[in-house]
Amino acid sequence: MRKTALSTALWTTLMISLGFSLSACSNSEEVKAPERVEAAAEIARANAPEAEDMQFAETEPMVVATTETPEAEATDTDMVVAEAPAATEDLAVNVGAELYNKQCMACHANGLLNAPKYGDAAAWVPRIEKGVDTLTSHSANGFNQMPAQAYNGVTEDQIRQAVEYMIAAAS
Repeated sequence: MRKTALSTALWTTLMISLGFSLSACSNSEEVKAPERVEAAAEIARANAPEAEDMQFAETEPMVVATTETPEAEATDTDMVVAEAPAATEDLAVNVGAELYNKQCMACHANGLLNAPKYGDAAAWVPRIEKGVDTLTSHSANGFNQMPAQAYNGVTEDQIRQAVEYMIAAAS
């Protein structure tokens, strides 16, 4: 009996502590000590490290889809887009890979929540048989243990690109 009472008291204390911890981290707009905010900002600026002059390798410019213009008003950028249809396919693959790395990898890299692992053909076969449209819908809206991925500005088209990217890796 004593062990149960002690256990209950410890769990209750833990839950209360956790509640206080979470409330301290909440996104409250209220500043608890407004008179100290500016002083803290000054201290942070004074103690911040110097900015580094970082050098980055030059990269190729990205092909950006533009709206079509009449031939009389055609510009050089329109010609680049018209001459490089393969680049739009590469762009689609890049969108899929980027979304996979940003959102999908968390579960699909290691099979978390029974997610089929990236590149595991055997795990993907039954899913691929359902079709890209079904997989895209399940990914966008959520299915079984998978939460909906169409949030924070992520479109169904981007999700479709990520689905196709994962299917290609498993095929």
